[in-house]
Amino acid sequence: MGVRKRERAEQIKAAKKELAFAKLNNCPTSPRKMRLVADLVRGQKVEKALAILKFSQKEASRRLEKLLLSAIANWQAKNEDASIEDADLFVKEIRVDGGSMLKRLRPAPQGRPHRIRKRSNHVTLVLGANNNTQS
Repeated sequence: MGVRKRERAEQIKAAKKELAFAKLNNCPTSPRKMRLVADLVRGQKVEKALAILKFSQKEASRRLEKLLLSAIANWQAKNEDASIEDADLFVKEIRVDGGSMLKRLRPAPQGRPHRIRKRSNHVTLVLGANNNTQS
């Protein structure tokens, strides 16, 4: 490996140390319903996002709360020496993509079938850290 390539790899590794990921695949909620809750916490500080999700009435908020706690745990595993309070974590990115669909048939008038699409989604959550050391 060349010097430039190694230096670039170390830069990328240092940049990724600030980030923590968590993914939720094949969640049996429609993406549209999940996006409503995801939009509430996008860009928020972690403490505020957890409070929003905890007191939200939507079912999707329970799943996102668990995902956010997982992302925080992943960040702690990467940064064992740092504390969460000093890191000033926030929800950098939250993406809700459509997952696989279960297709079912329901009887309709005059013997016709109507298709029911049971949607699922994939959620990707990325935490970022603001390390603004003020002295």
